[in-house]
Formats: sequence, structure tokens, C-alpha cells
Amino acid sequence: MPFDKFREECGIFGVFNHPEAANLTYLGLYALQHRGQESTGIVSSDGRTLHVHKAMGLVADIFTEEVLKTLPGSIAIGHVRYSTTGSSQLINAQPFVVSGGIGNIAIAHNGNLTNAMEIRQELESYGSIFQSTMDTEVIIHLMAVSRERIFLDRLIDALARVKGAYSLLLMKEDALVALRDPHGFRPLSLGRLDGATVVASESCAFDLIGATFEREIEPGEILYVDKEGVKSFKPFDPVPQTPCVFEYIYFARPDSLIFGKNVYEVRKGLGRQLAREFPREADIVIPVPDSGMPAAIGYAQEAGIPLELGLIRNHYVGRTFIEPKQSIRHFGVKIKLNPVREILKGKRVVVIDDSIVRATTGRKIIKMLRSGGATEIHFFISSPPTRFPCFYGIDTPTKSELIANSHTLEEIRKYITCDTLGYLSMEGLRKVVDGGRASYCYACFDGRYPVEFPVDIPEPQMPLFYNIS
Repeated sequence: MPFDKFREECGIFGVFNHPEAANLTYLGLYALQHRGQESTGIVSSDGRTLHVHKAMGLVADIFTEEVLKTLPGSIAIGHVRYSTTGSSQLINAQPFVVSGGIGNIAIAHNGNLTNAMEIRQELESYGSIFQSTMDTEVIIHLMAVSRERIFLDRLIDALARVKGAYSLLLMKEDALVALRDPHGFRPLSLGRLDGATVVASESCAFDLIGATFEREIEPGEILYVDKEGVKSFKPFDPVPQTPCVFEYIYFARPDSLIFGKNVYEVRKGLGRQLAREFPREADIVIPVPDSGMPAAIGYAQEAGIPLELGLIRNHYVGRTFIEPKQSIRHFGVKIKLNPVREILKGKRVVVIDDSIVRATTGRKIIKMLRSGGATEIHFFISSPPTRFPCFYGIDTPTKSELIANSHTLEEIRKYITCDTLGYLSMEGLRKVVDGGRASYCYACFDGRYPVEFPVDIPEPQMPLFYNIS
């Protein structure tokens, strides 16, 4: 089903050496819920047995007090998922648990393996039987066929075969393993809570449980945690580090520290740069809530224009709702956002959002603001035009579904019906996030993919809408 916003990928959280490991993992996943809302799971260990509970739905709905009592032990890992590879089914919910010749193992994965299908077909030709459609399962099968005898060596051997993006947590009955791929596409951080070791996709999860942020796990680094402590290994050849810049633009929570920077401050910086590139005489600046808020603050501060909440978001909208039998125009957007007419009436408005995918939501928002009385609407985006799909763990549309791939800036402006439209420049984005260096993955903007993949990028096809002029 087409969508008009990028979908979050996944979030992972792990605890070693805490008597309430499952409870802490539940809280950690709650803080990471923004990274995936389709399914969630926790696996715990009491030192002898792995205990697992997974279900479709949100963390707070799945993990009741009664369920958490069935997850004993001092070690646990958890996962929240939005499907990128593998369909949205319970069989694909993580952590993935296996028992066999390599022992009892649970694995949780944030990212996407670009050569998973090739490896899967090869393994199936030799008799491997897969239980899911997840790319993550490939790693377990590669470990099973490895000729190495030690668990960690088997894991390293398996990872030497895969390509793409992976921040991983693995768990045995008596150990926890955390690692990032050599390029460092996805974030993963290390923390401490009393005598326990904790690992999370984002540092905001540490804040909720009262843990101390220690450091980010480095690209290509493997941490092995057992009763003897934390051991660090770097078995892979160094490659250019290319963390995903969209973590800063949209995915990560603003209160997280990732890739060495606070997300909120980066987003404000993007807004300030946007104001330098697109100065406008206007009465107010408003964000598209919630993701456009930090950039709108930065724009307003730089431009010296008052910031107002001209759109109010309903935070209690679930994933499904019953539409009225009588059609209501733009119902899907209206149930989430509502204009404040007293703020908008007679005003020249600068609207800030983080990205445009298909532009259908932006078009509805602009019409909503017009109906609220805005006399001018200048729509500015705190990222460059998104022209290419992601192959590293973000659920993005094909090229033909990305409006910036097949239409000019003026065509998009006319479709959205705003007075002016502007995207942050690539130079401006680089200036804010890395001082002008090319140390991030910008593939969704420039098509330069750091890791190869076996299929061609789909060519632009028929536009999603007609009569654009």
C-alpha cells in the first residue's frame, strides 16, 4: 500500500547481568517504539534456558505484567520491528530463536542484508530449510554451516559472507553479543546500569531506565559480554564509514545521541541552514508535527520569525480506525492533524517538514492551511530531494513512487499548491552533519550506494498522479 512518509526500520535492546533483565528490556523497547510498530519480542535467559515471547502489535499492549513474569533471568534481548525484508507476519517477528548444533541462540537485527537472497538460494540448494522470510535468518544458517568450532568464530565467519547494514544483538544462555557492520549504517550504543551492561539502538532508551551512556559501539566492532566482562573485537578489514544520514533527519528520536551528535541539535542546525538558503518575509513559522519541530525551531531562530503551532497533531491515532460511511475529504490527514485558524488567518506562513515522499500528504496539508486562512504558504524541507530507494534497512518506495525522482521542483510545487517550495541543498546538509566531509550515506539523495546490491535500481515508471499542471 502506498505511503507518504518513510517507515521506521527496527529497534534493538539488550541487558546482561541484571535481575530484572526482561522488565528493563520492555522499558527499553518502549523508548524505541518509534523505530517499529508492527511486532515486538523479548527473549530472556536464566542461565539454562531461553524464554521467548513475541507478538504482533505495540510494546505496551504485548508485554503485560503477567507476560513479563514468564521471562525470567538476568540476560535479555528485545526487538521492535517494521518489516523491510520479510512480510509483516508473526513468523518474521524478532528476536529469532534457534536450537541446534550451534546451541540455543536468539538474534535481533536492525538493518538489511543486500545479498541475503543470493545466500539463501545457495544454502537451500544444499538442503537448508528456512523458517521465515527474514534476511536475518541467513546469518544463523551461515553459522550452522561454518567449519569454525567456537561460537564467536562461527559468527565472524558468517558475517564475512553477508553485505549490507546490520546492527545485531545475539544471546546465548550465558552471554550477550552486540555488533555493527563495518560501514556503521545503523546506530548502536553501549551503556551501564549499576553492574549491568545494556545495549540499545538509541541512547534515549538508557535515559528511561536510568542507565549511563558509555559510548557508541564502533563500526565493525563486536562486543562479547559474559561473566568475565566485556571484550571488544574488530575482526573485519576497515572500510569507509557511512552511517545513515536519515537517522538525523527523521528516524532517531530528538533526545538521542547517535553518530557522535545530539539529534535535536542536528535538526535545529538543518533548520537554521534552511533559513539561510531560503529567507522569506513571513509572519509565522510552523512545523509539520512532530518530526518537523526541531528544524522549524532552527529556522525561526535564524530568520527571526515567531514560531507557532499552526497544526495540532492528535497523538492518540492508532494504526487503524473506522472511517465514516459518508466520505470526508482528506479524512486520513484530518484525523492526525488539525489547523489552528486563529493562528493562521491572514498570515504569511513558512511551513517546515523533514522530507517529501509522494507529496500527497503535503498537498493535503497545504490545502488545510489555506482553508485555515493562510494567505501565503512557503513550504521548506530540511533535507534534499529524495530520489532513490534505500537498500539498507529503511522501507522506502521504488524510484517511480518518489516524486522528486520523476518531477521537477516546479512541478512538485504546483502539485502541492504552495506559493514556494524549497529543499535543503546537499551542500547545506553536509555542512551541518559532517562539516562538508562525505562521511555519511547519502544514497537516498544522490544514488551513490556504499555497498553493492544484486538487483538494478528500478527505473522511473508512470507517475503516481496525473494532470500535474
